[in-house]
Amino acid sequence: MTVDQENVSASLTVAAPAARVFAVLADPAAHSAIDGTGWVREAVDRAPLTEVGQIFRMDMYHANHPNGDYRMANRVQVLDPPRAIGWLPGQEQGDGRLEFGGWTWRYDLVPLGPSGTEVTLTYDWSAVPPSIREYLRFPPFGPDHLAGSLRHLAELAAGG
Repeated sequence: MTVDQENVSASLTVAAPAARVFAVLADPAAHSAIDGTGWVREAVDRAPLTEVGQIFRMDMYHANHPNGDYRMANRVQVLDPPRAIGWLPGQEQGDGRLEFGGWTWRYDLVPLGPSGTEVTLTYDWSAVPPSIREYLRFPPFGPDHLAGSLRHLAELAAGG
């Protein structure tokens, strides 16, 4: 795992072809099984991720969130099958407007032949404005989160 001032990343070799790993990542219904924190509960929008700009919503839970249960609206920012996928998490306001906090999740995949893929997961908070940094700590999870997520992804990709 590497930690920069405003991003953290981890890598793992997955025993599955890049196309299979990418398919798991592009399936919002798999995200709760990938998540290493237990915060991601269920995909609201279950359609596969197929284009930049696509919005997919996830039901979430965090004990320190004011409501406990909440919903994230994620906008796909990177979609380069089977090499990269990433999204910008945000929330839908009461008027239907989406607001994004500035942090991103990104997976980069490097094929290592027909049955292996090097996967790097990066959480980047470099675009988070000071107003959000006043009340949220970055990164908001412990050091084992990224490695745990990658292990879960490897299990899902190898099993399919």
